[in-house]
Amino acid sequence: MVHDLLYGSIAIEEPVLLDLMQAQALQRLHGVLQHGITALIGITQPVTRFDHSVGVMLLVRRLHAQAEQSAAPAKPTGGSLAEQIAALLHDVSHTAFSHVIDYVVDGHDRQSYHEEWKEPHLRASDVPLILARHGYDWRDFLHEADYPLLEQPAPRLCADRLDYFLRDSRDLGLATPAEVQQALERLIVHDGRIGVAEVEVARWLAYTYIAADKASWANFREVGLYEVTARAIKSAMQFGAITEDDFWGTDDQLWRKLHALDQPAVQQQLAWVSPATRFEWDEVNPTFRVSTKLRTIDPDVLIDNRFMPLSTVDTDFARYRADYLSRNSGKWPMRVMLP
Repeated sequence: MVHDLLYGSIAIEEPVLLDLMQAQALQRLHGVLQHGITALIGITQPVTRFDHSVGVMLLVRRLHAQAEQSAAPAKPTGGSLAEQIAALLHDVSHTAFSHVIDYVVDGHDRQSYHEEWKEPHLRASDVPLILARHGYDWRDFLHEADYPLLEQPAPRLCADRLDYFLRDSRDLGLATPAEVQQALERLIVHDGRIGVAEVEVARWLAYTYIAADKASWANFREVGLYEVTARAIKSAMQFGAITEDDFWGTDDQLWRKLHALDQPAVQQQLAWVSPATRFEWDEVNPTFRVSTKLRTIDPDVLIDNRFMPLSTVDTDFARYRADYLSRNSGKWPMRVMLP
């Protein structure tokens, strides 16, 4: 039985799913926080990559069951056991500190380091043997795009985006538990993709998602904290005290190793990684300039038995989304203000 904040208590009986949840590769994700450093120092809620991975699996499972009730037998809708496996494994290659490592490797805008390393990380893990025992080839789960409920190109809805968004919208105070449940109940599957049947539901999802991006994922303060943490890690790597091998442990392991280093330059930068540190927009004398990944969605709405993006039926939202992306793109001049 899995007990989840969003989806409730769900009985999982499939042996392959039960074995994968106990795999060392998945268990490591209990020690990897979604929000990287800001969760570790108490600014954001400590949601783990394991919580999210299981949640995406449960959402795919839920949507598949819903779609099977309404779809014609000759028209598969996705969300099979294989798609649930892909959902459970989709974040297996996330590093300690999650997207902070994208800042370390100068991948601020794409934030795809975990995707680039998924194949070698998965190959070296205990997952291939577990899957083989159940008659699966691990290579079949490398590409999330092969599973249309799990993953869609931005800005479409998919189980991955929806799960982290709905979890965070609760924690950030942007949605009540009742609003989250209402949103889940309004999701539909059409032609193997996720959307909604009502424009108002699409608007709520779209505007609240951008609010979450402002409040956390592309928040000025959080981006600043990611950057100063990345700079401390890069300094430690220059001394040879931290290597890329250290990325594949847990947040706590990497955090302790950084603080144990007898390197004044590293310790000075680590001192900036604090809830008391402030960041100001300073075009004239910035400490650094940094960009980040901006996240929005454009939910599909079912109209005349076909999906249409919200932006095509709501020009106000289309302008709002375009303006948000335009105003926040590029490098932000940040001045670090120490307490």
